[in-house]
Amino acid sequence: MRGTRAQTNTGRKEGVNLNKQQKQKKETTIDSYYSPNGTEGERSANDKPEIPANWIQAVEELKTQLREAEDNWEKNLKIKISHLETEALELKQENSVLKAKIIQLENEAKEMKDEAKEMKDEIKRMKDNLQRDSDQKEKDDQKAKDEIQSLRTRIKQLESSDLTRQQDTIKQKKKNEQIEENVKHLIHKTDDLENHSRRDNLRIIGLPEDHDKRKSLDIIQEEIIQENCPKILEQEGKVEIERIHRSPPVFNPQLTTPRNVIAKFKNNQIKEQVLQAAKKKPFRYHGNMVRINQDLSASTLKDRKAWNMIFRKARELGLQPRIKYPSKLTIFLPGKVWSFNTTEEFQAFINKRPDLNRKFEVQPQNSRESSKGN
Repeated sequence: MRGTRAQTNTGRKEGVNLNKQQKQKKETTIDSYYSPNGTEGERSANDKPEIPANWIQAVEELKTQLREAEDNWEKNLKIKISHLETEALELKQENSVLKAKIIQLENEAKEMKDEAKEMKDEIKRMKDNLQRDSDQKEKDDQKAKDEIQSLRTRIKQLESSDLTRQQDTIKQKKKNEQIEENVKHLIHKTDDLENHSRRDNLRIIGLPEDHDKRKSLDIIQEEIIQENCPKILEQEGKVEIERIHRSPPVFNPQLTTPRNVIAKFKNNQIKEQVLQAAKKKPFRYHGNMVRINQDLSASTLKDRKAWNMIFRKARELGLQPRIKYPSKLTIFLPGKVWSFNTTEEFQAFINKRPDLNRKFEVQPQNSRESSKGN
């Protein structure tokens, strides 16, 4: 407590019997002692004990610790707020960190409540032991009460501020989740638009690089059609190609396989006829096996490639696998056709079917997005 011992009131009456004063002091409680209406005998300066020095030191240390705890708590809280603001920009990857920070803040707030409760109990015990203090001590005790109340108010303000930050974090998390959903939707739409723009394209796989050094690719394309499906040329005449090129455009001598050829047909019907013919039988060109597929976006091709191992195994087992647009696998089991959007869905399906699980010893590859299908 701050301050020094005050002098006794000058308005007290003289000549009060000492025995009477001692008797009254034995019957005096701490409430009556601190009451402004107490008797003069209860406030006799001669009967007041000295304030223990260690008690004053302990109170000062408690106040110092309270200030340090409050400063440290506010400093740590500012740091955590800065971290929360930075980490909120990291979207889904940092959500788990935000949750941990929130839990940590809640634990710290709980510890502050426990400390405030302990301080309150300590003050109560000290009040019980201060039955013979002076008026100045009473003022100092009142100051201590005011400071404690101020601390409680600050703690409540901090708790309210912490709750507001938690609510803001939850709102931000929901916004981030919505943004992620929108991004997935936009990616899907972009892939769909890119695939739609490639609807007139065919991708020729396995055509050796040395062929187009002697002839142009459009002539090679027409010769491939003439060699493998001449009826199309007989019906339609010359196949008009709007654009044809190697992909990627720059040759890499380190690659062991030839680059794909992308051909854009002016007539979509002719393109479909060529594609259907290529599905019925393998195409050849000058003795080399070439594959002709529908040209798709890179992301769709990546998703389809994830099915390669499973597709081959399913074909070996006679499950009639098919890859449907854009990258959905279908298999035929007795009485029903099953569709899967991702390898994870397929793995979960065969895990529930021991007969298939023993046959499929294939580790599914990660696909770009996971969506549940029938």
